[in-house]
Amino acid sequence: MTQPQAQSSRLPETGNLWRTDQLRAKGLQARDIRRLIKHGELVRLRWGCYIRAALWEKQPATVRSVQLIHTHAHGTLTTSTGGYVYSHTSAARLHGLFLWNVDDLIHILLRVSPSGERLGKDVRGHTRPYTDKDVTTIGRLRVTALERTVVDCVTALDYRQGLILTDHALRLGADLGQMQAMAAGPSGHRGVRNLRMALANADARAESAGETLTRELLARLRLPMPDAQVDVRTRLGWHRLDFAWRDKKVALEFDGKVKYFDYKPTSEVLFQERRREKALTEAGWFFLRVEWRDLFREQEFKNRVLDALRRQPAPEAPAAVEIAGTDPGR
Repeated sequence: MTQPQAQSSRLPETGNLWRTDQLRAKGLQARDIRRLIKHGELVRLRWGCYIRAALWEKQPATVRSVQLIHTHAHGTLTTSTGGYVYSHTSAARLHGLFLWNVDDLIHILLRVSPSGERLGKDVRGHTRPYTDKDVTTIGRLRVTALERTVVDCVTALDYRQGLILTDHALRLGADLGQMQAMAAGPSGHRGVRNLRMALANADARAESAGETLTRELLARLRLPMPDAQVDVRTRLGWHRLDFAWRDKKVALEFDGKVKYFDYKPTSEVLFQERRREKALTEAGWFFLRVEWRDLFREQEFKNRVLDALRRQPAPEAPAAVEIAGTDPGR
């Protein structure tokens, strides 16, 4: 007959994130921790820091990336009064900025050279000078301010990654003039060219990373540029298009998974989208739908756009159709 497990070998009933010393204070020994990891009840996120597996497994990738930062803070006892300042992509995650194809390394700013610090293999230390104005507090953590975060990230990432982040930062209220002033340094500085390009081409109207990449691809392929976030009125009311060539009545929509699978039941979202597209089609609009994979099939993408723009616009429906950049009544 199997003997019941000793209370000391079980995870605490409360809490989800622990350091080794906290688990030991609850009566767990090293062998208990190893057993809990082996049996899938506990996940070791970094040296000396663990999370309840049931919580970790149900979190999406974006939440896990933020959790890793909080794990670092918990494991190192970092607080709003500590010496570390989270920076670069770690700060971007804490600000809630869009990131694309970026690793989960922890980035921190330090007053002294990180060579003398025990940072760990999952941490990158930086010593670029900063002032109190460059720092804010999110929760209990010291983080580079939004504008400083954009500058640090864009000078370290490639252009498309940086443009995604800059678009979103402007949407969240980042000060463009302040960032342009930061970019006014010597052009030989690493990443300054990418930063200047991103600031020059950023658009706060982008609502997703996919929309940013779509716009970047249209520009890079030298295609006619559409208007962004165009409001169109149909018999069912106002509808917003991601991109539209107004004179051709061609709409380009980026279909990301989030659009259909977050917040509402999938069947309801799909029904409303079909209803919306039907109303716009009746009003003479032609739709181009773009998915992630289409952004990496550039010649095919270009041909689809050009073919759509060559078509003759459909005649307008009997009811008047009004197009506006913004509908004051919405």
